[in-house]
This record gives sequence, structure tokens and C-alpha cells, in this order.
Amino acid sequence: MYLSRVWGRGIGLSRSRCPPVFSKISVRLHFPQGIAFTMAKSYSSLLKDQAYVGGQWVSAASGETFQVTNPSSGEVLGSVPDMNAGDATKAIKIAYDAFQTWRETTAKERSLLLRRWFELIVEKKDTLAELLTVENGKPVAESLGEVNYAAVFLEWFAEEARRTYGDTIPAPAKSKRIVVVHQPVGVASMITPWNFPYAMVTRKAGAALAAGCTVVLKPSEETPLTTLAIVDLAHQAGIPAGVFNVVTCSRKNVEAVGKTLCTDPLVAKISFTGSTAVGKVLLKWGADTVKKASMELGGHAPFVVFDSADVDAAVQGAMVSKFRYMGQTCVCANRFLVQEGVYDAFCAKLEAAMAAQLKVGDGLDKGNTQGPLINTKAVEKVEAQILDAVSKGATVMTGGKRHALGGTFFEPTLLKGVTTDMLCTQQETFGPVAPVIKFKTEEEAVTIANSARVGLAGYFFSNNIGQIWRVAERMEVGMVGVNEGLVSMVEAPFGGVKESGIGVEGSKYGIHEYLNVKYICFGGV
Repeated sequence: MYLSRVWGRGIGLSRSRCPPVFSKISVRLHFPQGIAFTMAKSYSSLLKDQAYVGGQWVSAASGETFQVTNPSSGEVLGSVPDMNAGDATKAIKIAYDAFQTWRETTAKERSLLLRRWFELIVEKKDTLAELLTVENGKPVAESLGEVNYAAVFLEWFAEEARRTYGDTIPAPAKSKRIVVVHQPVGVASMITPWNFPYAMVTRKAGAALAAGCTVVLKPSEETPLTTLAIVDLAHQAGIPAGVFNVVTCSRKNVEAVGKTLCTDPLVAKISFTGSTAVGKVLLKWGADTVKKASMELGGHAPFVVFDSADVDAAVQGAMVSKFRYMGQTCVCANRFLVQEGVYDAFCAKLEAAMAAQLKVGDGLDKGNTQGPLINTKAVEKVEAQILDAVSKGATVMTGGKRHALGGTFFEPTLLKGVTTDMLCTQQETFGPVAPVIKFKTEEEAVTIANSARVGLAGYFFSNNIGQIWRVAERMEVGMVGVNEGLVSMVEAPFGGVKESGIGVEGSKYGIHEYLNVKYICFGGV
């Protein structure tokens, strides 16, 4: 998540003197190689150019700002405060003070506020989706899907707020009674990524607020505008001042702000979604004050197709799993393992599906299914993996290079003849590359699938019931999709094993990441 923002080609922009962040006029965008269209900036009413602390829209103490740009066009969307460690410390103190009151609210009171936040998001879903598309490049249909996904986390935790039940335990002595209660941990600091900037806010903050915690959140420097927009709706919903705070910063200040969020003694809990390397640093920072932590870190998902599988179903599962948001999701299929009996058929059908279903272009055009990658470094990583694979014997069946549109657009790529010594099978790609490995036996497939040091999600297709049970149990991941390429849903726990993280989000378990268990013993009864 700490990739620097280095953009491709710029655009010519015709507009009034009104700054882009407040303009509601139509603008004509001139894209590389002559692509152009007219767009009404309906999302401009959602844009904020300040951070949100203590119920107020605030600037950085230094007065510094940084620009946010559209990865599809290079257009400057606006500027937000470039806050530093001092700003973060102030926000933490405000959240700590607010916690003293928020913790005393009833579960029903918190539930009603979260419900109202949910309703406001639903009301604004189309405009929120457009803002998401221009800030991170996601095709608008997917953006709308994320807005809905984000909203239902608030609906879910509005309900779960009233279900944090305790226990009574039979005591060993007649004169004693044992009671267990759950209490909010305190101030939760959160660092969210650019690939799901709405959903990661609500999945984390929804659980924390429902539990009675207060929040200080730092969004990715790539996508602060979407976060501020959704936080404004929380403000409108009536979330009290100081309960939910957002500090924004550029890459220049991200280490100092992140360290403050993890080391300040007033912070009780850290929640982070991002790379495994950064997660390890945050855990080290939080160790000195022994903070609770939830870490949703990197993945390297295997996608296994056995001879008994319905190949057509496997191909459609692969399309959903691999090419959602151009492969820039932590649970997307990263390594395709296909048994030798169906290998050629799977590759041929996947190539045909890619040609028929994938169209690259600006995300605001509803006919496009693949937008740009988030920045130039993302493109360079994809290119490096493809070049490495080809140099070691892989064949590019389709794609394999930067798209003719220029900028950070990249052709969806299918690699055949891939082996386990290639970078694309050893590193998370975070791009639209499908490398396909041939295997012979179930044991071989499971061994390759489990060879990674991470274990977030895994997928496999089979119609052999015994094999389904064996592989599902043996796959070393936190989430398994059996004959299914999309596993994320609010009702199910989201989390990984090994170096993919600690704890879970969503489901009935998610709220407990923000609760302490307290045992009370009554004597002399």
C-alpha cells in the first residue's frame, strides 16, 4: 500500500476557473491516443479537502497538502491535508476522550446510528461509485458492487452490536457466581488500503463502533477522497464528535503517522489491511505496548482444477477470481494449478473467455471491465513477472504487455507452460496475469498450493466428494472456495493463516476483535 504515486501520460483538461474539487461542470477528458469522452462530475458534491477530527473538518497543522489523481487519466481530483505525527497524536487524544462517553452508550443507540449511516450510503450509492472509479480506476459496475458491499457491513454490525452476549458459568463453590462480560477495548487505530477504500473502512470501523470503541483511521494516500466521502456520511448520520476520526497523509509522512498510530499508549487496538511486509513492521511497533492487533495481509491464492471438475464452471470461477479489479485484490487467484487431463481444455476455454468478456478502458465507460492499474510501479511488477516467466519457458497465450491506451493500462494476460521456479508463482502479482501450471496428482497439487508462506484464500474445482473433503481440509488458507471463485461476504469470517494475518473481519466473529473478555466472580452469595 506504500507504493509511490507515479502516473502515466497526462490529459488536457478544459474547465472553468473553479478548482476541480468543487467544480460541478462537465469536462472533456483527452486520453492517450485520441480517446475522449464527456463526463459530468456528479461526485463533486462528495469531495472533501480536509481531514476529519473531533467532529470537525480540519487541515494539517503544517498547512501542507498533497494531490490526489485519477489513475485512468492523470487528472488532479483535489488535495487533502498532509498530516504528520503531531496531528495523529492529537486525533488519538480526541478519540480517547470521546471513548469515555461512547463506551457508555447502549448497544441499541450504537445500532441505530450505524443503521442510519448504512441508509445514507445506499442513498448515495451511484455517486459514491463514480467517485471510487475516478480515484482508483475500478470499473463503475465493480465500484457500485463495492459500495453495496461496504454498506452491508454497517447493516450487519448495526445488528451485531446488540448480540455481544456474555456467559454465566457454573461455579465450583455454592457461595460463588461466575459471570463473563465483553467490553470495548478502547481506541482503535486503522490503516486501510487503496483497492477497497469503502469496504475496508466499514468492515473495520463498523465492528469497532458497534463494540463501543472509538476510531482513528488513516486511509491510503492513493484513495483518501473516497474515505472522506463515506466519513462525511457517518457525520451526517450523527456519529458523535471524536468517535470516528480520519487523518490523511502523503507517502512522505506515512511512516511517522503509521508509527504513531501503533505506538501511542492511548491506542488499544491496531487494524491493518495491506502487505505482509508492512504488517510485520506495524506488529513490531505495537509490541512494546502489547496492543491487540488484526492483520489482513498479503495472499498468493492457489486456484486448482482437478480432472473431475466441470471445466466450464472452473473457467467462469477463474474469470471472477482473477480479473475482478484487474487482479488487484488480496484474495484473487494468483497461481492456477490444472491437472494434466483437462489442462489444454482449461487453457483454451480461459483464453476464449478472456477475449469475449474482458474489455480494457476507462472505468466510467460501462462497457469496460478492466481499468488501469493503480500506478506505474504496479505495471512494472506485472511486466517483470511476465518477462521472468517467458525467459524460463512460459508461453504468452494472450496479452503480455502494456495496453495501447498507454498510462497504467495493461493487457489481461494468460501464461501457459508455467513452472514453480517462476516469479509469478512465488510472489503475489496484484495484476491481470493468469499463470497456469500443469500437475499430475492430488498430492502434487496440494503440495504446490501449500508451498507459500502466506495463506489467505484458496480455490479448487472438483466433483469428487472425497477429494473435496480432503483438499478443503488440507489447504493451508483461511478461506476456501469449493467450485466457487468468489468467497467474500459479510456473513462469513474474512482472514488468513500463516503470514497472511491475525484475526478475522466480518461475520459474527468480527466484532469480538474489538472486545475484551472480562470475568467477574461474585462471592459470599
